[in-house]
Amino acid sequence: MIRVTQVKLPAGHTPEALKKKLAKLLKLAPEAILEIQIKKQSLDARKKPELYYSYTVDVRTEQEETVIHKAKNPQIVLAKEETYHFPDSGTGHLKNPPVIIGTGPAGLFCGLMLARHGYRPILLERGADVDTRQRQVDHFWATGELDTRSNVQFGEGGAGTFSDGKLNTLVKDPLRRNQLVLELFHEFGADPAILYQNKPHIGTDVLSGIVKRMREEILRLGGEVRFGCQVTDLELSGGRIAAVLTADGSRVPAEAVVLAIGHSARDTFAMLQTRGVPMDAKAFAVGLRIQHPQKLINLSQYGMEEAGALGAASYKLTRQTKSGRGVYSFCMCPGGYVVNASSEEGRLAVNGMSYHARTGDNANSALIVTVTPEDFPDRSALGGVAFQRQLEERAFAAAGGRIPVQLYGDFRKNRLSVCAGAVDPEMRGQWAFADVRGIMPEALNEALLEAMEGFGGVIRGFNRPDAVLAGIESRTSSPVRIWRDEQFESTVGGLYPCGEGAGYAGGITSAAMDGVKVAEAIAQTFGRLS
Repeated sequence: MIRVTQVKLPAGHTPEALKKKLAKLLKLAPEAILEIQIKKQSLDARKKPELYYSYTVDVRTEQEETVIHKAKNPQIVLAKEETYHFPDSGTGHLKNPPVIIGTGPAGLFCGLMLARHGYRPILLERGADVDTRQRQVDHFWATGELDTRSNVQFGEGGAGTFSDGKLNTLVKDPLRRNQLVLELFHEFGADPAILYQNKPHIGTDVLSGIVKRMREEILRLGGEVRFGCQVTDLELSGGRIAAVLTADGSRVPAEAVVLAIGHSARDTFAMLQTRGVPMDAKAFAVGLRIQHPQKLINLSQYGMEEAGALGAASYKLTRQTKSGRGVYSFCMCPGGYVVNASSEEGRLAVNGMSYHARTGDNANSALIVTVTPEDFPDRSALGGVAFQRQLEERAFAAAGGRIPVQLYGDFRKNRLSVCAGAVDPEMRGQWAFADVRGIMPEALNEALLEAMEGFGGVIRGFNRPDAVLAGIESRTSSPVRIWRDEQFESTVGGLYPCGEGAGYAGGITSAAMDGVKVAEAIAQTFGRLS
């Protein structure tokens, strides 16, 4: 096929307009174009409100080399289609199927790849299947009654199931794992537009169906998925993994175990530490969720309040403060909601979530401040966990277990809010006005305030007094990194730390890619099950 880059058209153009543009560039009649495949699409808003899409497109036609020669345009070349290849199997002997702990993106994609190549993995998940989990989470948001094993953090699909479902990543991808992950999401039900959009997203409502269909495929291929099955211990022999033990008293023998446990598996981190699995505390970030009218963000990014077919606009903000701390927006959810994402009794954490259509009235994002192990009172490997828990206990106490909320103007003046302004809080879970400023250490509050005033110079109205703050956003990434070598293996033989919880990913796509990497490592070491 012929690849054409930097094809620019006004936003809202028709498919026919794209075909005519390509025909003109290729010096062909439109009917000579046999097939069009969009490879990349990004929005150019530099001249807003005049908005344009920029495309990279593959075109199939007759005598393609002749067409390229006649076009004499550096934007037009012969497409070199690169595909992902799973490695050949190794020679190590497996008596038992590989065991994967966790069914978030890392665990699911690891399991799917192993299942498709004959390894019949066993996936163990402490939480419930996605349909049961949805009912449990809805009950929690309505009543405040928390199931500590199955909630926004734990259960089929992992924490990403109750998020915006963003699929962009900055991970370098010479082996095409990123494209593989997008293709698999599409195969199991995502819109094909995720294959080429610059900032693809799925939405929590669509993602839940996708993870269920992935599980069904693993089962069809001979794998096994056990819900309500929390791993509580490891059995080691001669420095290698021999089995995993579960809360119901089961022993699951295995020569290969994948730790795809997620960033909130604090009890599992503690168990691993007692078993001598090497890990370190790592830097992460904490902060608050902020809500603005989506129309304000649209106006800033598009030059118009009503986005129409463009969809709700997003933003990305960063600032280095005088104290040396970085402050940045994280997990921005256009047209979304702030949700109670707690997983432990007496502790409260929030997150952001959008449905596929992103039609909520508000935009929300976490504004987070970097913290390092030097900020943690506990200097052990689990010091970051202790720091998170301290903040979450303050957040829980601030509003009696409800999401604590404070308007930005009141946060800045360090006074309680008594009513909302023009921004109505959009929440999933009970909320109440409270002292949000009292949750974080004052040094972090001061960094956030400095950054907020700077952000107001980037997006007009971002620092408006009635912007809604909620806290605490404490689960931005794992507070630990579990050691692994170049073969993705711990010093405990056969144990494979994987994904966001192990400290090697940050988001759905990178976690899924890491799951694929670990599946490759297991396959290169071990032969298929007979």
